[in-house]
Amino acid sequence: MSRYSPAEIEAKWQAAWDAAGIFRAARDDAKPKYYVLEMFPYPSGRIHMGHVRNYTMGDVVARHRIATGHNVLHPMGWDAFGMPAENAAMASGGHPKDWTYDNIATMRAQMKPLGLSIDWSREFATCDPEYYGQQQALFLDFLEKGLVYRKNAVVNWDPVDMTVLANEQVIDGKGWRSGAEVERRELTQWFFRISDFAGELLDALDGLDNWPAKVRTMQENWIGKSRGLQFAFSLIDGPEGYDRIEVYTTRPDTMLGASFLGISPDHPLAKSLERERADVAAFCAEARRGGTTEEAIEKAEKLGFDTGLRVRHPFDNTCELPVWIANFILMDYGTGAIYGVPAHDQRDHDFAVKYGLPIIDTFQPRDGAHDVSQSPFIPPKSEAVRYTRPLAGDEIQTGAQAIDAAIALCEENGVGQGVTRFRLRDWGLSRQRYWGCPIPVVHCDACGVVPEKKENLPVRLPDDVSFDAPGNPLDRHPTWAACPCPRCGAPARRETDTMDTFVDSSWYYARFTAPDAPTPTDMAEANYWMNVDQYIGGIEHAILHLLYSRFFARAMQICGHLPARAIEPFDALFTQGMVTHEIYQTRDAAGRPVYHLPEEVVEFVGKDGKKRASLKSELGSGDDVLLAQRLAQAHMEGKLAEHDLIEVIPSAKMSKSKKNVVDPSTIISQYGADTARWFVLSDSPPERDVEWTASGAEAAHRHLSRVWRLASEVGSAPETATPEADEALLREMHKTIDEVSRGVESFGFNAAIARLYAFTNTLMKSQAGHAAKREAVRTLAQLMSPMTPHLSEDIWAMLGGEGLVATAPWPQADPALLIDDTVTLPIQINGKRRAEITVPREMGKSEVEKTALAHDAVQRALEGAAPKKIIVVPGRIVNVVI
Repeated sequence: MSRYSPAEIEAKWQAAWDAAGIFRAARDDAKPKYYVLEMFPYPSGRIHMGHVRNYTMGDVVARHRIATGHNVLHPMGWDAFGMPAENAAMASGGHPKDWTYDNIATMRAQMKPLGLSIDWSREFATCDPEYYGQQQALFLDFLEKGLVYRKNAVVNWDPVDMTVLANEQVIDGKGWRSGAEVERRELTQWFFRISDFAGELLDALDGLDNWPAKVRTMQENWIGKSRGLQFAFSLIDGPEGYDRIEVYTTRPDTMLGASFLGISPDHPLAKSLERERADVAAFCAEARRGGTTEEAIEKAEKLGFDTGLRVRHPFDNTCELPVWIANFILMDYGTGAIYGVPAHDQRDHDFAVKYGLPIIDTFQPRDGAHDVSQSPFIPPKSEAVRYTRPLAGDEIQTGAQAIDAAIALCEENGVGQGVTRFRLRDWGLSRQRYWGCPIPVVHCDACGVVPEKKENLPVRLPDDVSFDAPGNPLDRHPTWAACPCPRCGAPARRETDTMDTFVDSSWYYARFTAPDAPTPTDMAEANYWMNVDQYIGGIEHAILHLLYSRFFARAMQICGHLPARAIEPFDALFTQGMVTHEIYQTRDAAGRPVYHLPEEVVEFVGKDGKKRASLKSELGSGDDVLLAQRLAQAHMEGKLAEHDLIEVIPSAKMSKSKKNVVDPSTIISQYGADTARWFVLSDSPPERDVEWTASGAEAAHRHLSRVWRLASEVGSAPETATPEADEALLREMHKTIDEVSRGVESFGFNAAIARLYAFTNTLMKSQAGHAAKREAVRTLAQLMSPMTPHLSEDIWAMLGGEGLVATAPWPQADPALLIDDTVTLPIQINGKRRAEITVPREMGKSEVEKTALAHDAVQRALEGAAPKKIIVVPGRIVNVVI
């Protein structure tokens, strides 16, 4: 009998699929379409088992849909622009393009042996001019429709690298690469008007029933709808042109607790004072250091400057509040000004304590006094509280009721207006970098900012750039930026900013429907393929990527590039868990951590029962199993010193920086792709993390070898068997079809695989005849084919299946065979299980009693006497009391 040989099988069937072209997608109105898409990868160099899990999940969905008669689109591309490529060029002296395309080639070569059902003919990278040229065309369409604009904005500026940094690139107030103190600087930037869609984006979340609830909640919180009051404090003896300061608050019920008014360093009043006063200018410069994110500002030390100005409280003419400039107030949220209520806000409390400002209580909790001088009392909106200084209404009311009453009172008295606001800000897309999509506009002295003509697209990046100096290489290029004005023809200069890489990934799903179209989309193809029926990716993209994609779909629909139904582009979303692995760490002479790859390490169990490890390089040659045994024995005998061991850190997300990655190529060469696929799907529910272990991979491989042997031995089954054995196997087969089908359709892949394990055990023990076993094993191959396509294809062919199993119709469960005609009932005697009987499911109670009493175990227990009581629970159990 031949052995299971993954290397031979997998290459053979991948060639057969390619030759048959079964994964090439084309419109077919005779079939229902199905579009499955995984979030496409960044070409960082090599894939790891986390990638394998993600793409295998999508592949299971795609293969199952092919088998159920759908016309499937399952494409792949590369999110290829971004800073890592520029950093690699700076470090090595190479070019970002070469680095990127080399990595794409490496990762593609790693992915193809997995046997994924991908239509590789649709592959593209976002750094392909053919792709980013169409992205530039979208930009021009958005510009024409007023969906993109230019304005001054405060950004994170790295003074060493001379570039704007994204919020996530500011770490502890410093540039992530240069380590320089980041400054808040005002630059002219391009923006998408995503905030215009805030209400629509929020309301539409209710219709995304097939999205995880936690993702919808994360988006809801990011959009951040709030109802509040906008009003103004009158400025007393303010600078010329400033007689009032507008504020927005979501808690107007606390207005009588105000003790100061704060403005952002970027507020127009602060800028006016800054021009006139050196002390204000010095403070504002200091306040602008550090990141611009809410998180960064919250963590930073609270800094304030008393301007000496005062405002009058709108409900107490005798109350004057000092005006402070504070570093924790953002200009781009609300009005850039707040009134501080230290008694009921932690941030305001910290500020007031630091600068000795009054802390004025306006209400008390229901359970007694709260000393607001020590900590603020922050009342929930939903609970009733006692207002000691009510602005409106009764003294006891819920926060929500008091807010509504305060807004109504202010509107009645002409103090302010109730306003609904959103936390969502417009999307700044300008980046001062080379490796990104050029923004297709031209700056002309006579005409101003002029859109490039579409016939001149793509505006290509120049290849002859250098990274030997900080800043954007496009600014230093001798000729690239020089161009004629598209409007008047006079000498002009191209925009040297490039687009945020989130732009690239916000519409790629639409481009996959027609990747070679001369326009961003082909509407006939988009009408057929959109929406994405199943989108799969990590929870880390639950906010920005998905939110930006939802905005882009709406903007593309407005510009005529997508059908109306595609404004929500992803009908169903699944966020998979991570693949984790232990981290192996030693330390260098300076005490800094040094990480080691799993293949450099041998693990063993120490004398204390804990997992230990040692470097292979210090052990000499030998089989890993034997080395582990030798190490365990040495540790048991006290011959292995602690300094000979590696620190084993519990499992964490696979990370190249920590070297706790498992290379799929290594696993495939050792066990085959099907083993890798089977393990990452079987060990944990797909929404949870799964820990990769060598023992788990070995166990998966042993099981697949067992299935192979089972298939190859079907011919040795008896030609005939008892009808009962054949029928029992047939029933188990149809139950397995039903449970596996439901598991695959609901992303319960691990549950489906557990059922396949059980059915394999049933087959191994079954005494059914040759024909029944052959049908059952062939069905097993079909049910396993989404997970282990190569092995299943080989078994299908071995057992005479017609055509390819990849295109064979999915087996259907017979409902009649899902219901057992008999039931096995345990028999308890005086509360202890002693026997069991198998009876017809519809047998009456009296007949069940007779059958139970006739059992040898019951007869022995009775010793000729009559039972005191017998209780039959139909379909469940028989209790005999003696």
